Amino acid sequence: MSAALIAEEAAARAVPLVAGVLGAGGVAVAVLPSKVRMRAELRRRWRTWALVAPVFLGAYFLGGGGTFVLAAGLGVIAVSEFARMAGSARGDHAVLAAAAVALPALAWLTPHLLDLRAAALLLVAAAVPALLAGDDRSGFTRTARTAFGLLWIPVALTGLVTLGETGVAVGLAVALGDVGAWCGGTALGRRGPLSRPLSPLSPGKTWAGVMGAAVATALLLLCLGAFSLPLWGAVLGGCVLGDLLESMIKRESGVKDAGSWLPGFGGLLDRIDSLLVALLLAMVMVR
Repeated sequence: MSAALIAEEAAARAVPLVAGVLGAGGVAVAVLPSKVRMRAELRRRWRTWALVAPVFLGAYFLGGGGTFVLAAGLGVIAVSEFARMAGSARGDHAVLAAAAVALPALAWLTPHLLDLRAAALLLVAAAVPALLAGDDRSGFTRTARTAFGLLWIPVALTGLVTLGETGVAVGLAVALGDVGAWCGGTALGRRGPLSRPLSPLSPGKTWAGVMGAAVATALLLLCLGAFSLPLWGAVLGGCVLGDLLESMIKRESGVKDAGSWLPGFGGLLDRIDSLLVALLLAMVMVR
């Protein structure tokens, strides 16, 4: 059986689970009393998830072409937000956007080319705009930021194509891990040792949130029949480090959100920051 068919079957198995979680979540946010401070935000987030989940799973039902479109679409939007935060020049943005489409296409059509040869070409491509512009003031910084953006976004998103059924599990587990982190932080993160922040970069992220994410991701992977310690470690690592990584970038850039087009979440990068790191770790730890 082909990898695309296996991924499609994994998506089909996940549909009842996702529908159940969304249904339960919908009921929960619907009955929240008006005095709950985050009631409106939670409802906006649920509506966004109700739209995003069918798109994510639907891409896998369409096979390799569907996951290519998903990865490329996410990549083009995400690199645009990254370029804005990083203050990238037009040439640097063009390199990022081209890679956001080209790398998922290679992952779909010729995955064997995604090796050290591709890494070398990406490094050269990151430097070309600054070299051609003769930028002797910030050329190295521009190149480093572009190279980071290439690894963080387009390279990571190739995992949606190449990981197959594991990509389905990673995407869904990261989404539930975000919910688990919020629940854990709310329930256990008010006082005591678990209330300590993970990093000054994001004081709201506590060890209680890590515990909540750990439980939620483990349960989701078990329900999907995809649990393994390496995969769980990759997903949990993404849930913990992805948000801190984007917080570091946003703090240096002086912005609160990467964008504003996702109700209740901000920009696309605010939503997929954990997924990007989880996909990178999964490609290293699971294969």
